[in-house]
Amino acid sequence: MTGLRCCASAGCLARGSGALMGVLETAISRGELGDQIQLRPVGCLGPCSQGPLLALDPDGDLYAGVDPQDAETLVAALARRLHQSSDQATPLEWAPARGERLDLRAPFFQRQRRIVLEHCGLIDPTDLEQAIAVGAYGQLERVLQSWSPEQVVTELQRSGLRGRGGAGYPTGLKWATVARMPGARKVVVCNADEGDPGAFMDRAVLEGDPHRVLEGMAIAAYAVGADHGFIYIRAEYELAIERLRLAIEQAVDRGRLGAALFGTGFGFTLELRVGAGAYVCGEETALIASIEGKRGTPRPRPPYPAELGVGGRPTLINNVETFANVAPILREGADWFAAIGTAGSSGTKVFSLTGHVRRGGLVEVPMGTSLATVVLEMGEGSPHGSAVKAVQTGGPSGGCVPADRLDTRLDYESLQSLGTIMGSGGMVVLDQNTDMVALAAYFMAFCREESCGKCVPCRAGTVQLHGLLEKILAGQASQADLDQLETLGAMVMDTSLCGLGQSAPKPMLSTLRYFRGDYLARLGAP
Repeated sequence: MTGLRCCASAGCLARGSGALMGVLETAISRGELGDQIQLRPVGCLGPCSQGPLLALDPDGDLYAGVDPQDAETLVAALARRLHQSSDQATPLEWAPARGERLDLRAPFFQRQRRIVLEHCGLIDPTDLEQAIAVGAYGQLERVLQSWSPEQVVTELQRSGLRGRGGAGYPTGLKWATVARMPGARKVVVCNADEGDPGAFMDRAVLEGDPHRVLEGMAIAAYAVGADHGFIYIRAEYELAIERLRLAIEQAVDRGRLGAALFGTGFGFTLELRVGAGAYVCGEETALIASIEGKRGTPRPRPPYPAELGVGGRPTLINNVETFANVAPILREGADWFAAIGTAGSSGTKVFSLTGHVRRGGLVEVPMGTSLATVVLEMGEGSPHGSAVKAVQTGGPSGGCVPADRLDTRLDYESLQSLGTIMGSGGMVVLDQNTDMVALAAYFMAFCREESCGKCVPCRAGTVQLHGLLEKILAGQASQADLDQLETLGAMVMDTSLCGLGQSAPKPMLSTLRYFRGDYLARLGAP
């Protein structure tokens, strides 16, 4: 059987993979080759910037930028090979007219270690049977039948997994805290409100392997004593929402979600909650308020969600990637996971590599991998002969790492020492032509618009900071304005209620730290 895997992620569909699949289906049907050529829509295949993407099995070839007009010639070439030889190792006499065959020996592919993404691009995300065939829900069944909740929590603690949503809080410690809370009913929440500009890691996981996330949530519920959960996702992720709804329905029908799972007394039900796309709802207390039908604004902590969350119940909140790590950790063991990455940041991290880079897309690398490896080797640097000026990490909550610091390791502490964060995994490459003042103004405008307005430092401070940046861009600012920019930025960080205001000045302050010349060159009056 020859297999064709066509990327059906939102990014590739926008680039024409839907039309490509349509033509392939027609050509296969017309040639009566349905029993010899299997076409599967799959999740993200990696180099998103080069879609549509098409993989050929068992050859192992991956093609980028394939035009629908190439589909019929591909099917014809496959038919010729099938009729001429029973040996599928026979080279395929075909090349796309407009696309290219990618070299899988390139660093973009070879430097990856796929744990979260191990099945993305291999299985049809709408087919539960394919997910089960590669192990979905196997670890849930195993822990329900032979592990105590305490054993699960201990294994997560030993693994060293830290939350992949940005803060890097130890996952096992968070689970243990919720598990200790009194009360017969607790809640598990998956934060899929991925709002950073340029970030699409969680979306890709949900589109490509939704059952991996559902299994992780069910295991977490068993470990902490919860019986109900929510997936909170932004309305813009239409395809991910569609596939999640189908996955939940399929899991309930097959007894993977619901009551008395795998013949035990444990049950777990799950709801999908669609948010309006407010960036502040990525903050956990604002997210809880939105789930409850209230305005999505943060509240002071403590009490933390682990004590007082959804409906006043103890609540565990992790993001998509964190839950997607749970099943492989239990399958392979905590020691296996802890041996990957660094002592303080174990495992792998998924990044969306975008911006001024030759080869962009979704990559998963061991923690501790250098920025230079990801940007210069895997991404092959900036196009058109430009040099890399900086790499922006962590979205509006992060900062910019200058080119002379690209040897920095991708772990929580190393990035924090440079004034930025790992965040959820957005990584935007900036070339030598980037105006860092304009970049800071862009992110400040984003935070100004996304502020919920509840606290004065964020509500008014982001407006004033953006005004000062606009003044500098117009060449009308003085050194006093620059001094005020830094003073006000520090005040907003120190006094804002939630993470949005506390981190809003970071892109600006990091550009001031490393690219002060861009600011000084624009000052007008002395």
